[in-house]
Amino acid sequence: MSSYPNSPLTPDIWLRDLFSSKAARDGKVIRRKSEDIERLVGWPLFTAELDRRGYHAVEKCGQVVIFCNQAPVRVLR
Repeated sequence: MSSYPNSPLTPDIWLRDLFSSKAARDGKVIRRKSEDIERLVGWPLFTAELDRRGYHAVEKCGQVVIFCNQAPVRVLR
């Protein structure tokens, strides 16, 4: 749950940058490596931000897909 040593990248900045991307602003999906989320932000802060925004996310094979809207998610298989 720490930022890179000697870097201005903090968890708050990382989350701000993530959710201010064009895809996120347009309500689309974005993906990130789960190891990056763990290392740079930590799961508690990341999931709290998802909850705050009403977003959903799924994880598979080391990738997290974030649905940047409040529509329900239906897993097909």
